[in-house]
Amino acid sequence: MPQYTYIAVNGAGKEIKGAINAANEQVANFELRSKGLSVISMRQVVKAQKVKAKAAGGSALNMSFGPVVIKRKELTVVTRQLAILLGAGLPLIRSLRTLEKQAKNPSVKMVLGKTSDIVEGGSTFAEALAQSPKSFDKLYLNMVRAGEASGAMEIILDRLAGFMEKAARITGKVKSAMIYPSVILSIAVLAIVGLMIFIVPNFQKIFSDLLGPDEPLPGITVFLIDCSNSMVQTWYYWLIGVAVIIIGFKVAAKIPAGKYGLDFCKYNMPLFGPIIAKTAVSRFSRTLGTLMSSGVPVLSALAIVKETSGNEVVSEAVQKVYDAVKEGEGIAAPLSRTKVFPEMVISMVEVGEETGKLPEMLDKIANTYDEEVDNAVGALTSLIEPLMIVALAGIVGTIVIALFLPLTKIIEKMSG
Repeated sequence: MPQYTYIAVNGAGKEIKGAINAANEQVANFELRSKGLSVISMRQVVKAQKVKAKAAGGSALNMSFGPVVIKRKELTVVTRQLAILLGAGLPLIRSLRTLEKQAKNPSVKMVLGKTSDIVEGGSTFAEALAQSPKSFDKLYLNMVRAGEASGAMEIILDRLAGFMEKAARITGKVKSAMIYPSVILSIAVLAIVGLMIFIVPNFQKIFSDLLGPDEPLPGITVFLIDCSNSMVQTWYYWLIGVAVIIIGFKVAAKIPAGKYGLDFCKYNMPLFGPIIAKTAVSRFSRTLGTLMSSGVPVLSALAIVKETSGNEVVSEAVQKVYDAVKEGEGIAAPLSRTKVFPEMVISMVEVGEETGKLPEMLDKIANTYDEEVDNAVGALTSLIEPLMIVALAGIVGTIVIALFLPLTKIIEKMSG
């Protein structure tokens, strides 16, 4: 009998995690509800994933490879197409089979085929999607469950596709803003390392030959030559140092305290920090608003937002809001106590709670901050270029001056 792990809330509002054996997810949900538990999320424990592959002759082969995953961009397209087909009146299974036939990507075809088979076997759509957790996250699953409960699946899927499109657009803008300085900085570092390893040692020989080994050099030139000698003679230490730093960051990103520290630094760093903070606020508002407008209970919605925030600073703040709401408070007051979200956001949330239109207000907050991210990215792009030019000019200029000062002594000595 399959085993399912679950996160649920009891009558007192306490979060409970556990596992249960049941014939299927629907039975497991029923048993937990009979015990007075409200299920937030549930996932089947799968020891080995069977991947369905169709041969050219039409025969099916079950082979145990790694998990097949639909990429986010492709999932957005599939979700939008499925919403259109359901809106046109096609049954769910026929819609899935149609998309499976049209899919050109093997991963999409396999996941849709597997999902269709499970639905045809009598499971719900959400239960079928839960069998592919790498492709469909908790946000997606809970939205689909809400769509099945309300009988408006096409509306929920259309809303979900819109959410993913907007999230992808804003994420793409932030990434594009960071690519330019990263590329320029990488090229600058390589150029400076090349100068220090290949050019400066040649000048050192010239200075020694023409001025003599006992002739004192300017302090800045001595410092530059010492750095160059260090890089040439102990280059392996430099490589080890860089490797240790990279590995250290990767290890820290996997430890809760380290991940929080890195996200805190990102959230508060100059130039990029405000953009990251605005993006986090937009993601929080849009995710919570989309879930609540789809009929997901507020506690379940906050639990999903916490797990899908993508930033540990925001995740910890949402956890505090979740705990306060579980005790009977509203959202605005605990949101204010976290000191993470701007006052404007808290004020708009408070108005949304008072008027009973919190999902709509959260959507407005997300749209507002999406526009602010667009403006901030544009301003940052225009600001970074002159800053990078000034910084590179300063570094290269310092190297040139350090190499030029001894040349004046050489010229004086030759002319004398």
